[in-house]
Amino acid sequence: MAANEESSMRIRPEPESTIPLENNQVTEETGEIAGAGDTSNAALLVEIKKLRSELIATTEENRKKQDEMLQKFESKMEDMKKGVSEKLQSIEALTSNDKPEKSDSTRNVASSKPVKQFKLKHVFEDSNKFQENVSNFSLDEDHDKVNWYINLMRRNNHLGFYVGCEPIAPADDKWSIRTITEYKVVGRKKNDVMRTCENCYQTDEGWGFSKFLDWEEMNKYCLADGKLQVEAKVTIIETTGLGKRKIRKFDESQEDVSDVILVVRDTKFYVSKMYLAAQSPIFKTLLLGNFSESKQSEVKLNGIDPDDFHYFLELLYGESAVDGNVMRAFFQGRSGTTGPKVPTF
Repeated sequence: MAANEESSMRIRPEPESTIPLENNQVTEETGEIAGAGDTSNAALLVEIKKLRSELIATTEENRKKQDEMLQKFESKMEDMKKGVSEKLQSIEALTSNDKPEKSDSTRNVASSKPVKQFKLKHVFEDSNKFQENVSNFSLDEDHDKVNWYINLMRRNNHLGFYVGCEPIAPADDKWSIRTITEYKVVGRKKNDVMRTCENCYQTDEGWGFSKFLDWEEMNKYCLADGKLQVEAKVTIIETTGLGKRKIRKFDESQEDVSDVILVVRDTKFYVSKMYLAAQSPIFKTLLLGNFSESKQSEVKLNGIDPDDFHYFLELLYGESAVDGNVMRAFFQGRSGTTGPKVPTF
């Protein structure tokens, strides 16, 4: 029985080599799976390659779409920012238009930015012979109707260096000029000495340094044949009370004695047609001629500065072009000496 059982059993022969499934390798060169000879694996590999290529193409397309969407979004954001900025500017413009005009006391105040910059230069003769506490002035220089000068003096064995100014015809008794001034003594062999300070002029007194430079050092390093060259670079920051004083009024207070209003920018001038026509042929043609303006109660004049037109009307109404302040400034001055300036004719 044992023999029969043994003869009826079939023994499956072992293969020469066994390759585990997890160790199978796909070779791209042949498209076969190492360790297996089934041809269906090659078709599977081709399908995998195809799917992989499609996946890469889809990913690239999605990335491009994302980039396009991002660019569109950024463009819309920029347009929104621009629109908001324009609206804010419009609001600011409307707000500024509603602000009241500056009063007469602040109308001549300049902005915080420098309104003018200039340089004063002068060579003082026989500087080594300066007397103690005696002023030595340069010639006056006119900058925007303000006379500027340099004043040097010997004080306690030091060189005093000052810069002064005086308005020729201030519009107000209370005037001021705020400056930043750079004082400079030109030395030999570029041994220059410089100092800077901020000043506020309210009178014709000078501002500067009483001990700008030691007297012996000045003689040793700066003098050349007794001559001393100095400079002052003046930067005007703010001014008040300057300009020509307006003598006559042409505002609403003259409405009862006027028959026409001349409008220059936003300024209205209440005047008499007949008087202006008698003084100027241009006004005679404009106000009494065959023009539409002759029948209007308000006539607008373009391309004219209101202040200049005001002074022009003052001349037509018989006011002097030179007031007392101008005359006083004309007869006062320095001209390099401590005495008054004498006019020559």
